[in-house]
Amino acid sequence: MMNFIKLQQQFMDYIRDPSLPLPEGIEPRRMKVYRELFFNNISGFVSSAFPVLKTLYSEEQWQALIQQFFVTHDCKTPIFVEIAGEFLAFLQHEYTQSEHDPVFMLQLAHYEWLELCAAVAPDTPKSRLITTDEFSDVRLGLATHAKIAQYSFDVQHISVDYQPIEPTQEAHFFCVYRNVDDEVAFLKLTPLSAQVLAYIEQMAHLKQGVLLEDIIVWLGELYPQMAAQTLQSGCVPLIQQLSQKGIIISLADK
Repeated sequence: MMNFIKLQQQFMDYIRDPSLPLPEGIEPRRMKVYRELFFNNISGFVSSAFPVLKTLYSEEQWQALIQQFFVTHDCKTPIFVEIAGEFLAFLQHEYTQSEHDPVFMLQLAHYEWLELCAAVAPDTPKSRLITTDEFSDVRLGLATHAKIAQYSFDVQHISVDYQPIEPTQEAHFFCVYRNVDDEVAFLKLTPLSAQVLAYIEQMAHLKQGVLLEDIIVWLGELYPQMAAQTLQSGCVPLIQQLSQKGIIISLADK
């Protein structure tokens, strides 16, 4: 029994790292087939989840990066759709960037990961969509497919032909979400609209949503130099716009 367990461990170790000794009694050709099957599955999924990042590397460099992830990272999930999150965690916490890695590597990877998160998030029940004449009377929250992020690089426009070497002077705020056509969309946010969405998201975690009047009060504390009427005049159209896009939804009745 112990010999079988040992052989099984050698089998798994070799699949992850072919530089290790070949398991006893297994034909190299067969082992190569097993190894390529597992590695190609992981490589294919990571490549499809991070298509822009992949284009910034030579094929050899990209495969070496996937190989390092495959060998060293201890994945916590067998679900393929979650492998992208594991790869992002590997880049953020385990990988040491080299000279051929772009300086914006982590931010671009996070941006592409959010796109996948938005694509696979559960649908919003129709009962939670808000009409323009009721949004002030319900508790507000974010749709599960809406993701808010802030970057110091203009990640939305990065490509082979545009690779910035330093952060921009101003931060970039985005909401990645799924639109009414069930397609992933990107909405560039102002700092204020990003703050409002982040506040709604935070309050939805602490309690069952937040009222529009609560948002106005919070903004008044944040910007005491501005009149309440001015804040409301600016906030109401924003909430209306975001609710029409399905980004802001109803979590519970007032």
